[in-house]
Amino acid sequence: MLEIEGLTKRYGATLALDDCTFSVAPKRLIGLLGPNGAGKTTLMRCLLGLVVPDGGTIRWSGGPLGEDRGRNFGYMPEERGLYPTMRVDEQVRYFAMLSGMAPAAAGRATADVVRRVGAGDLSGRRVEELSHGNQQRIQLAVALVHNPEILVLDEPFAGLDPLGVDQFGALLLDLAADGTTVLFSSHQLDLVQDLCQDIVTINHGRVVLAGELEQLQRATARRRITVVFAAAARRNWTAALDGVTVEKAEDRHVRLSLDAGGDLDRVLHAARTAGPVLRFDYQPPSLEELFREAVGR
Repeated sequence: MLEIEGLTKRYGATLALDDCTFSVAPKRLIGLLGPNGAGKTTLMRCLLGLVVPDGGTIRWSGGPLGEDRGRNFGYMPEERGLYPTMRVDEQVRYFAMLSGMAPAAAGRATADVVRRVGAGDLSGRRVEELSHGNQQRIQLAVALVHNPEILVLDEPFAGLDPLGVDQFGALLLDLAADGTTVLFSSHQLDLVQDLCQDIVTINHGRVVLAGELEQLQRATARRRITVVFAAAARRNWTAALDGVTVEKAEDRHVRLSLDAGGDLDRVLHAARTAGPVLRFDYQPPSLEELFREAVGR
């Protein structure tokens, strides 16, 4: 278990982290969310020991992180951290030795991890010759070569095409299934919703939403309703319904949000009196809706 408690960091007059507290369970995919400038990168750098917090504690497996935390963590920065003219195998082996591996062990680990990320046929090529997606694979191989328990990724999907996103996402799911805790930041909320079991949302340096995504969706009072009619429905059929907000209304398609004061049975009855109903979907809010609500508070 990774536990962050009361983490605070100030840069002059700017409070980058303000009493951040949350925990990360092992073998999970965790999405780290927040607007630009919210404090996500500062938080990741504190986890890695690249930035010293002004206050708070970081614990792993019940104990404090020491100076050798690099052996527990793998890090993939948003900006490239690779040497463009080095061959892939030389590059990954070099970073393996920087983590403390002996040359022979580093060579074996390099071969294994390059295959694991699906880049075995790229070992002899220079990084500058690779596509953006394949460079991402090599950057991930560098972060994984020392077999870390926690993988921290800063915007790993930035710039990838849809196929690259699918492949990279599947790889992260496999890593989590094999025992690695994966924490990654992203502005692609639909992608985070598809991949992650847990989320942490930061705004102005504070944690405003954290926990298992499904539990957070169940806990909110607001729900979304989509109604599809077989023909054009009677207009203004929702006017007398309490706790209902019309988000979108067309002749046959209506999208509503239902708050804690709304009655689902009354909504369904009103829809049926407005016209023949083909579909009536009742869904929890999406991650994007949860995010907007949390950040807007």
